[in-house]
Amino acid sequence: MTQITWTISELAREFSVTPRTIRFYEDQGIVSPGRQGRNRVYSTRDRTRLKLALRGRRLGLQLAEILSLINMYDETGASSTAQLRHYAQVLETHRIKLEQQRQDLEVTLREIRQQEAECQALLRERALDAASARS
Repeated sequence: MTQITWTISELAREFSVTPRTIRFYEDQGIVSPGRQGRNRVYSTRDRTRLKLALRGRRLGLQLAEILSLINMYDETGASSTAQLRHYAQVLETHRIKLEQQRQDLEVTLREIRQQEAECQALLRERALDAASARS
């Protein structure tokens, strides 16, 4: 049976990332390619771990959270129910954090709009005062 492998260029193209990104995940211990001569060769396990890491990044998870989730899938004896519960908890925590950030942004944007309106009103008032002074 032949094992399917990928080069760094193939994975970079498939996932629309740079080879440097893949090397970063290699430095973080997420992927561990073998070597064929001077080339890095990535296994199915590496490809899956890279895919999960990139998905976690798109969701905005921290690298430590991503690594924890990925390593959990590598552990032998861990039940899929326990894995799903853990993943659901990480997602819920992250969602709550993002919702709070969105609320904070909405408050800040309201304040900015209010300050802009006050600034525009003052500018109009000063323009009227300057026009009155010229007349």
